[in-house]
Amino acid sequence: MTGESSARQAVVGIPCDVQQVRNYPTHGVVEQYIAALSDCAGVFPVLLPARAGEEAIAEIFSFCDGIFLSGAPSNVHPRHYDGALPPLDMKLDPQRDACVLPLIRACIERGVPLFCVCRGIQELNVALGGTLHPHLHETAASEGAAPRFDHREDKTADLEGKFAPAHDVELTPGGFLASLLAAEAPEMHFRVNSLHGQGIAAPAPGASCEAHAEDGTIEALHIPASPAFALGVQWHPEWRCAENPISRRLFAAFGDAAREYRRQRIAL
Repeated sequence: MTGESSARQAVVGIPCDVQQVRNYPTHGVVEQYIAALSDCAGVFPVLLPARAGEEAIAEIFSFCDGIFLSGAPSNVHPRHYDGALPPLDMKLDPQRDACVLPLIRACIERGVPLFCVCRGIQELNVALGGTLHPHLHETAASEGAAPRFDHREDKTADLEGKFAPAHDVELTPGGFLASLLAAEAPEMHFRVNSLHGQGIAAPAPGASCEAHAEDGTIEALHIPASPAFALGVQWHPEWRCAENPISRRLFAAFGDAAREYRRQRIAL
């Protein structure tokens, strides 16, 4: 490779959502994810069309040094985790499901850095064999825990209100995330926003639960089997990322992993 090639920024792919815009199926990614990756991870974000298949995965890995899975207004279809048929009003995105679920497994197998947010952590869990609560607010708390609360955003609020801190998360002692955030969260807990209707039910085999909300909801997963960074969080660290030390650390660590992967990829 040339010196120019090796000096370029690490490239991180973001699989797009597919939504109807003025009756047209449209691929897109919300700006705040792109900004957080660029400004806080120091990588070059590239939007990936939601195209499935081995050829699409091979093409993605030919130029991407990491994969970022964003949140979305849609939900993972319950058929991917043997769930009940979805209600008619549940927003779904079958193209994203078909693209992302096999892409996650390929990232883990090949050691490609992977960072997953909100719907992304749910996809991570389902792709590796876990299950979801389709309606977390209707789910009873685990034995001895406080009742589940509603993790959905206030749809009447403005953006500041929707993304305002909503509840605490407690880090798992000795876990990957506790180690990563040792300087930023020495007391092992911090407040996060909450904008999700689904939530993790049974964690995927081999997944490490790294944080919980006060009601027992799983808020972070790490995949120890991956040789690279492989983390999902249920909250939205991309929101005002530069202003939040926890968020900055998460994105910086992912950016470091993508740069290391790029260095090794170019060396080969």
